[in-house]
Amino acid sequence: MVAPVIPALNDSEIERILDAAANADVKEASYVLLRLPLEVRDLFREWLMANYPDRYRHVFTLIRDMRDGRDYDSQWGTRMKGTGPMAWMIGRRFEIACEKLGLNKRRSKLTTEHFARPPRANEQLALF
Repeated sequence: MVAPVIPALNDSEIERILDAAANADVKEASYVLLRLPLEVRDLFREWLMANYPDRYRHVFTLIRDMRDGRDYDSQWGTRMKGTGPMAWMIGRRFEIACEKLGLNKRRSKLTTEHFARPPRANEQLALF
């Protein structure tokens, strides 16, 4: 998982991360663009201003470009990947790198067989 991808800050690392993953025998990969729900938005702003004040405006401009003018978009289907030209470019770079490295040729089937329903409040958890 390449996450969070922050435009103009760490998106240049996508290919290197995927290369390292492929060298570690990883077969599948995905990515998530930076998400800034209310709980973390201000914290991220402070961190960015403290560590990369010269990139602050550019990073937030790109984030808003990928989120229809907002810092955050909670809409299912777009919140992880964004929309617009920059989001498309990041997605395409990710896909091309995966293709070159042989990642995501086959997708593992997800299963819930190894999960158990947690006990209800009045039930005891069987440990044996």
